[in-house]
Amino acid sequence: MKIAVTGASGKLGRLVIEELKERTSAENIVALVRNPQKVADLGVEAREFDYDQAAQQSTTLKGVDKLLLISGNEIGKRLPQHINVIEAAKNAGIKTIVYTSLLKADSSTLGLAGEHIGTEEVLKKSGIPHVILRNGWYTENYTESLQAVIGLGTLYGSSGDGKISSATRGDYAAAAATVLTSEGQEGKVYELAGDEAFTMSDYAAEISRQTGKDIPYVNLPESDYAQALIKSGLPEGLAQFLASSHVSTEKGDLFDDGHQLSKLIGRPSTSLSEAISAALA
Repeated sequence: MKIAVTGASGKLGRLVIEELKERTSAENIVALVRNPQKVADLGVEAREFDYDQAAQQSTTLKGVDKLLLISGNEIGKRLPQHINVIEAAKNAGIKTIVYTSLLKADSSTLGLAGEHIGTEEVLKKSGIPHVILRNGWYTENYTESLQAVIGLGTLYGSSGDGKISSATRGDYAAAAATVLTSEGQEGKVYELAGDEAFTMSDYAAEISRQTGKDIPYVNLPESDYAQALIKSGLPEGLAQFLASSHVSTEKGDLFDDGHQLSKLIGRPSTSLSEAISAALA
């Protein structure tokens, strides 16, 4: 049973492959990546694979039984890229596709939702048995900028009191590896989110507790928050996207209390306090 993972050199892809190696032989795993040299350290077969190169993909996917399609990272280009991969998978005779979608994609107001729903529709029409992993927000979306927040002494955002049920990339990687290495998953749609929900005020309070510094949360109007991000050096498009995602948080798009993630991986999801502690270390 050959299992291939797209985007294998990315942060999530690498973690999925490490999780797969704990569940199956490395000989059964294929890393799909633009530059195979980038994943030489993973100790699995690596094949050159580009989301944009449709002609190359069918050949590259030959002999693969299950494919994890990790959504591309180029917002606005992802749907055509995913269509390329799904068509190539069909031509290569892949038996199952597992796709990383977005939490509550069919009702979410996040700007990312459209491309994910579009991909889910293409998968349904493809006739290929598939599993949808609707991943919630990564806790790392917050903790990767932790040092900047500490430096400022204030956490800014536009999330109000919106609850966030985030989990770490490691948690989502464990879920993907579990699905890829177990039978009877086809046709399932998983809404995956962390066990513990928190607000941005809760996040600021936990940073304060662990650092011993008083770091308050200041809620800004969306436009003001976007401008603050631009002034901090972010490109305008990214700043607008991040600000709008904060507003979606207030609308409840990042909250879910179904606990499907922890049930799937057989352990609690990583807590906010653990994630902050790891980031500070």
